[in-house]
Formats: sequence, structure tokens, C-alpha cells
Amino acid sequence: MASLDKKIEAYMGRTVDFLTEVTLQDDGKGAYIAEWNIKDKSKPTDDELTAKESDADKLQKNAAAIANRKSEYGTVEQQLEYITENGITKWQENVTAIKNKYPKE
Repeated sequence: MASLDKKIEAYMGRTVDFLTEVTLQDDGKGAYIAEWNIKDKSKPTDDELTAKESDADKLQKNAAAIANRKSEYGTVEQQLEYITENGITKWQENVTAIKNKYPKE
């Protein structure tokens, strides 16, 4: 089941700033929208968010894949060192292997 923030991003069709645009809160009974500051689209109903569940699941899985990829890629400095020591072709093979290991939907 997708998290509320991913449902909201699926509803909006874009990345949302959860510091200024939307404030989420959890009082122990589950997360909810405490404040909606987006002017170009109305606050979604529970039904509208539920309808975006599969899109939000995809966003959540892709976010996990991206986080795993970043972790394995290493820092920019580490990647440059790898390229210097092994060449750009070997680096690209490594990147492709990591992408295949953590595919996005």
C-alpha cells in the first residue's frame, strides 16, 4: 500500500513540496493532510487518493529503486575515480548492471 505522500504526488502528477505546499500529520491513527496550500488544484478526497493507489505504488517502488541505485553508484568522486581507473566503457557496464539490478517500472 502506497504512502500518503506518494498518493498526493500521483494525484498532482508531479513532485510536491511537503514543507510548503502540503503538510502531512499523523496523530497515531494514520497520516492525513493537515494543510493544503496548492492553489491550482483542490485538496483531494479520500476516494480520489484511493483511485491513485496503483500510480502511487509505482512511484514508491521507483523511489526505492532510485535510492538503491544511488547507494550503489557511489559519490560523483567515486564514479570519476572508477572511470579514471577502468575507463568509461567499464563504468557504463557497471551502471547498466546496477540499473538492471534495481529496475524501475
